[in-house]
Amino acid sequence: MTSVRLETSSHLDGTVAADVLALAARAADADGVEAISEAFRLALTSAHGDVSHLVAYAGESRSEDLLGYAAVDSGGSAELVVDPDARRQGVGRELLHALFDSDFVPGSATGVWAHGDLPAAQALAAAEGLVSTRELHVMARDVAPGDEVDPVLPEGFSARTFELGRDEQAWLEVNALAFATHPEQGSITLEDLQDRMAQDWFDPAGLFLVEDTTVTDADGGHPLAASHWTKREPGSRTGEVYVVGVHPAYQGRGLAGPLTGLGTAYLARQGVDTIDLYVDGDNTRALATYRRAGFEDAAIHVVYGRPTAP
Repeated sequence: MTSVRLETSSHLDGTVAADVLALAARAADADGVEAISEAFRLALTSAHGDVSHLVAYAGESRSEDLLGYAAVDSGGSAELVVDPDARRQGVGRELLHALFDSDFVPGSATGVWAHGDLPAAQALAAAEGLVSTRELHVMARDVAPGDEVDPVLPEGFSARTFELGRDEQAWLEVNALAFATHPEQGSITLEDLQDRMAQDWFDPAGLFLVEDTTVTDADGGHPLAASHWTKREPGSRTGEVYVVGVHPAYQGRGLAGPLTGLGTAYLARQGVDTIDLYVDGDNTRALATYRRAGFEDAAIHVVYGRPTAP
């Protein structure tokens, strides 16, 4: 067993954040799956996040080896990663105990993500008496001929692309309503949106807004009914159905399929070979929509938490 020293912070300085990102990259190379999600990755350098960071060291100073990292947000969602060279030495268990049981963080974790649900994560969860409480499906499909053609929207709706400085608030309001029960997406703030818009992959031309043209407001605009935000890392041959949301008042109006098609058509025209997406396992409606569009499961991420008391 390795002696582990934990440091906790609400904000990491640039050097430590860079060290954590390097550790995460080593883990991804070893495991074939990212260990830290986008939200927690952004929180490493954000000045306004609500994430508590835990950094595990082997010695008494930061010059010693960085063994692992964990974080928990204000909603109790947590992630952790251990350097491949430091595994099977009790580091993951120390971080897990700190997330769930200690005074290191302001609020204990309610669940910790296991991206890819790898055997080592399953074994650690079982040893600690944790059970699967949530599944996130990673779905993907290859781009096919004809994907580049925009779909036809139902009558009374039109699509346009996002305009910086004009559409932020409307998008946030519809996103919050569309994901009212979603633990991460539904709580996105303007600062969170700005963090994402500052990333090198952001392109407003890939964020589509669907408006209800049967209603006109005092300024001559139309209410936002739905949106499809696509994502493509620079130079990548893979595109992502990043966020698809429909205002509750417009659900059941035949928007889901064409809305998905708007984004996949855009990505196809960008020259990607593959399109992927993430969807919760209990979102049966979205799963059905994506499967009709040709998407299939490529991986499953799991949240492990304590079993619910009978």
